[in-house]
Amino acid sequence: MQQKVYNENDIRNDYRKLTRLLIEKGMTITTMESATSGQIASLITDTEGSSAVLKGAFITYSNEAKIMQGVPSKIIHEYSVYSKEAATAMAERCRDVYQADIGIGVTGTMGNVDPANPEFSEVGKVYFAISMKGGTDAFYIELPEQPSRYMYKLAVSKAIFDEIMKKILCL
Repeated sequence: MQQKVYNENDIRNDYRKLTRLLIEKGMTITTMESATSGQIASLITDTEGSSAVLKGAFITYSNEAKIMQGVPSKIIHEYSVYSKEAATAMAERCRDVYQADIGIGVTGTMGNVDPANPEFSEVGKVYFAISMKGGTDAFYIELPEQPSRYMYKLAVSKAIFDEIMKKILCL
């Protein structure tokens, strides 16, 4: 797979647009992040006024952390921690806990194989879900090789931004 270059400034500008749009619409958002380890929440809070929209966030980097925050262990054991089912449970759980309009769950493998889940860990494969009042949509992406873990996080952030904007603009 050919390397795709992501522009950090463009992605930061995208999230400024998202945060401003959420403020304008009076909508709230929350995340449960594993692979991106808080990058989505960080991008949202880079914009002034974001405290009006980000209700809170979970960084659940381990299987145990996901389970502690309410992701059913059955889902992780049955489908794996890297699955649409896990991402869906993450998005729905954080949305429920924080009573937010939008919940985002993201899980996957970035630059190397996860030693805690080697049998399911495939570099560049990421699952994320967006939960809103009308239901939850789950997505799967395969990222081309990136020069750093940070660039993997930005690549995932871009994919999530694109899907959230489609959903919000349809409201």
